[in-house]
Amino acid sequence: MNWQQTVTDYGAAWQEADRGKRIEILARCFAEDGIYVDPMAKVKGRSNLCDHIGEVAQSTGGKLELTSKANGHNDVIHFNWRLVGPDGSIVVAGHDFARLDAEGKIAHLAGFFGDPEPLG
Repeated sequence: MNWQQTVTDYGAAWQEADRGKRIEILARCFAEDGIYVDPMAKVKGRSNLCDHIGEVAQSTGGKLELTSKANGHNDVIHFNWRLVGPDGSIVVAGHDFARLDAEGKIAHLAGFFGDPEPLG
């Protein structure tokens, strides 16, 4: 299972403006019936995630960039990212945690915005 390629493809999908090309990229890394959740969205299915990515790009004018390599064990991975606005500012940064299916595609991804609050 090549975690890095899965994450690289997933990041490329968030960079792709063309819906047809984006769905082709997602076919390599996101399960047909995969689930995507973040603090503002819950999406089921590859096609719906493709549309969600397009909506985020349109509403923010930004592009998601990966900021770390994938780290993982067994069938789970995590990585960091940031959404960069058209002016180069960081709109939001976060962490994604994903469970992979037997083919190494993302079956469930949970995204978090920002870092957890420190203890104390």
